[in-house]
Amino acid sequence: MNSIVINVGNSNVRFGLFDDDNCDISWVINTKPYKTADELYVQMLMLYQTYKVEPQQISKVIIGSVVPQLTKVMSSAIKKIHGILPVIVDRNTQSGVQAKSKQMGTDIYANLVAAHNLYPDRKKIILDFGTALTASCVAETGETLGVIIAPGIVTSLNSLISQTAQLPEIELKKPKSVLGLDTVTCMQSGMVYGFLGMVEGFIDRINDEVQDDCFVVATGGVSHIYKPLTEKIHVMDRLHTLKGLYFLGKGL
Repeated sequence: MNSIVINVGNSNVRFGLFDDDNCDISWVINTKPYKTADELYVQMLMLYQTYKVEPQQISKVIIGSVVPQLTKVMSSAIKKIHGILPVIVDRNTQSGVQAKSKQMGTDIYANLVAAHNLYPDRKKIILDFGTALTASCVAETGETLGVIIAPGIVTSLNSLISQTAQLPEIELKKPKSVLGLDTVTCMQSGMVYGFLGMVEGFIDRINDEVQDDCFVVATGGVSHIYKPLTEKIHVMDRLHTLKGLYFLGKGL
């Protein structure tokens, strides 16, 4: 059974084509500026042609969203393309994970669900390097142990650049040295090693609090930059949130 899973985030919308439990193809479009249903319809059809996706071969479309104003628009475009209503999943969708909080975002809940299904029999920490940087923890039983929310890395970088007169836009990558002698390297060091220290601190403090050595999964747009720099992150999976949404909508 082929399914399209859509993760509507604050910065990007990620699509994944699932063949049963395997995500074979994924692609990303910008969330902003917000689009009309007609604009999304045209853009999605063009991407379907690019990735050779046949709309009539899709039996289910699953949407998880943290942008309510886009959920309805996306649903309209999906109905127009596929002739079916999408399955909308959120923190109220039943799973093996207990969300506990009525304020939990769909993306965080999906991260917990994916970790619970993919890495059973151990406590997990999921680091999501998105518009916000989040660290969430789930027990072997599916109990949500808690969440940390901090400013996202790209969000922080854009704020730094916009609020200063002489700091330039930079490529977010590991600098050649920790101590920089030019503005670009200095900024790269601050963004990479500063946030790396925060992430490692999160992991250590969570492990202390739950009295365990948790399995750590990293996901989100810039997770690939941080994974090679620390042994505290065990797996990097850009599709982790999509997999959680798939598990949530699979039986609906």
